Amino acid sequence: MEKKKTEPKKKTAAKKKTEPKKYEDAAKKYVKSAVHREKKGTLKTGSGKTVTSRKQAIAIGLSEAKEKGAKVPKAPAKKKKS
Repeated sequence: MEKKKTEPKKKTAAKKKTEPKKYEDAAKKYVKSAVHREKKGTLKTGSGKTVTSRKQAIAIGLSEAKEKGAKVPKAPAKKKKS
């Protein structure tokens, strides 16, 4: 009878759990308002053109919230290509 050697199990790297971004209630109101104005067709960009996408509306809402002093987390750092 030969005994088989068991290899130790390899540990896999655990993924970090990322917490969702925390926005202040005031910031949420600005974003909600901006999205509503975008749907209505009255939201304008800085250059005066009508906003065409939901992403633009959210960005404008967050920008307005920052200007008014609401707590808005920083945008994630972009990865550099090497």
